[in-house]
Amino acid sequence: MILDVDTGIDDSLAILYALGSLDAELLAITCVSGNVDARQVARNTLGLLELAGRTDVEVALGREVPLVRPLQTTPETHGPEGIGYASVPEAARPLSKRHAADLIIEEAQARPGELTLVTLGPLTNVAVALTRQPALPRLLAQLVMMAGSYRSAGNTAPTTEWNVACDPEALATVLAAWSAYPEVARPLALGLDVTERAKLTPERLEELFERAGRPEDNPVMRYVDDALRFYMEFHSRYDGFYGAFIHDPLAVAAALDRSLVTSEALRVEVELEGRWTTGETVTDWRRQWGRDPNVDVAVQADVETFFTRLLDRLAIVAAAESHGRPRD
Repeated sequence: MILDVDTGIDDSLAILYALGSLDAELLAITCVSGNVDARQVARNTLGLLELAGRTDVEVALGREVPLVRPLQTTPETHGPEGIGYASVPEAARPLSKRHAADLIIEEAQARPGELTLVTLGPLTNVAVALTRQPALPRLLAQLVMMAGSYRSAGNTAPTTEWNVACDPEALATVLAAWSAYPEVARPLALGLDVTERAKLTPERLEELFERAGRPEDNPVMRYVDDALRFYMEFHSRYDGFYGAFIHDPLAVAAALDRSLVTSEALRVEVELEGRWTTGETVTDWRRQWGRDPNVDVAVQADVETFFTRLLDRLAIVAAAESHGRPRD
């Protein structure tokens, strides 16, 4: 598995989920601008891996701006550094010498048909990779995206989701590239329709601390607590509840176990020119276009099983760190 991230509070939980999954071999993490700029994403990611004792995972910087549009970031959602009130150690190791797009291509070529790519931010790095290797869809086992809003309101504009709105041209490029290879698996997209059902409450967080250790006793749990406190305060101000939608860990969970979600094969196009709707994932639910489906859109998720696994995996990472186990 490779994660393409814009770390990001929920991205960091997704990274920890992957680290705690015994059925996942996390080869690398690639960084893209989104929640914060790509260089801050890289600092957050390296520091989180240092905190978790996983300095074996390669981290690569990708494109730092969207394909066409100006860069947007969201400090009001994730904090000025992207990780809320949390902090991470300064990483002792450098970034990879490889560009994120080249890393994705080279790892896919090294193990054709075996690699899962999970995107948790804008699709910019994948779009760049496709310009360098158009046959990338044939090399990957699957592409799983936290991207779009299909039957729900948006979280950026009335009909648009953040990752797509930041770089809609990138998602359009990705969908066109996969459509050129109808024999390969369609990308699986988890939009706000399902990810906003993954609502982390203070009660679930308390359950995590009971299992994994109190924040004052465990650096990983302290990070989780400090990051999520900011995220929960944001949702309290803007969404009317004290808790947090944790979009990205659900996407990683679905990549590892597709049975966690139910999906429909649908035709999706990205609006690029609308006055009010740029970035909208326009979905042909009634098959009126008569065109072949190009995305498996998640429509349901087994959230209870997901939360059980999330708590299990975060506890695994916290225990490994607290016992000082070598992770390289």
